[in-house]
Amino acid sequence: MNEPRAIDPRNITRREFLKLAGLSALSLALPPLPEVPGRAGFAAPEGEAITTLGRVLNNRTTLRTRPSFDSEIIKHYYYDLIIPITGVTLGLEPGDYNRVWYVVNDGEGYVYSGGVQPVEVVQNEIASAVPKNGRLAEVTVPYTEAYWSYQSAAHVAYRLYYGTTHWIYSIETSKDGRQWYRVRDDKKGYDYYVNATHLHVFTAEELAPLSPHVPAENKRIEVNLTEQIVTAYEGDRAVFASRTATGARFKDGDFRTKPGRYTTNRKRPSRHMAAGEPGIGSGFDLPGVPWVCYLTESGVSLHGTYWHNDFGSPRSHGCINLPTLAARWFYRWCSPSVLPHEHIVELPDDEGTQVIII
Repeated sequence: MNEPRAIDPRNITRREFLKLAGLSALSLALPPLPEVPGRAGFAAPEGEAITTLGRVLNNRTTLRTRPSFDSEIIKHYYYDLIIPITGVTLGLEPGDYNRVWYVVNDGEGYVYSGGVQPVEVVQNEIASAVPKNGRLAEVTVPYTEAYWSYQSAAHVAYRLYYGTTHWIYSIETSKDGRQWYRVRDDKKGYDYYVNATHLHVFTAEELAPLSPHVPAENKRIEVNLTEQIVTAYEGDRAVFASRTATGARFKDGDFRTKPGRYTTNRKRPSRHMAAGEPGIGSGFDLPGVPWVCYLTESGVSLHGTYWHNDFGSPRSHGCINLPTLAARWFYRWCSPSVLPHEHIVELPDDEGTQVIII
């Protein structure tokens, strides 16, 4: 059997990455992925070595000698451990829906990508001021603790994860001179405080609508449940695609995503999703779910996902899980447009971008 070929993430091309993700057939039809200022991603300036980091998402993830679950286990990694990702390769089982494995620590071993979130450590400049209605910000470190008081780090309210979005309302300075953003929980209404350097505050340009020149009626989204792919169309031309993880059946209920025609008539850039909401299973408490585009009154939506990286097979509680950057693209592209200061926008039921689930 051939040895797995590792791909250096510093040199990987977009076409190679889409091929690894199972979208090579669509890659030629798609425009460049949206750029995120200040992010290293899979590219590095000439002469500079960058190691991508990964956050372990499962209670236990295994490092193996080869990119296969049948290979020998080297060690176990546990939830929230940060590991170095130095390459990407294909798993040895060709029939798997997700064949992406990460090379760890320059070939020490391989870890299945579905249980690891690629993350970075990006420190941010602190905003000079925050308006009364708040500003939207995103966590840019693997995780950061949110405290009930900025003067004391004794009581943690939540651990906020990379790629999650939150509304900040003020800047506070603790006795030791550190600066904190006051974050308001949009579900429960209480405030907590986060190290300000760990949050990137979005500019209006970063949230501006994509393809605003295209008439709204010429845009549509197709969700293919069999292929687990979400595709955006402008007329008959596919302009963007992403793998997804749609609803599945679990012990606590049948949450399979239902085929049909819908519209994205309600959107919000951040939502604390928790157990007890319609369409949400038991045991969920997920602050800062990013880039939410609702399809139904019961809460079924397209949104970013930070608690798993295993796209290509149903595994959600009804929603259409997307990688965070892909979710942000769909959020900016579809109707209604959301201004940077708006927390939620709603349209009549028959308006918004058409979504066809097949």
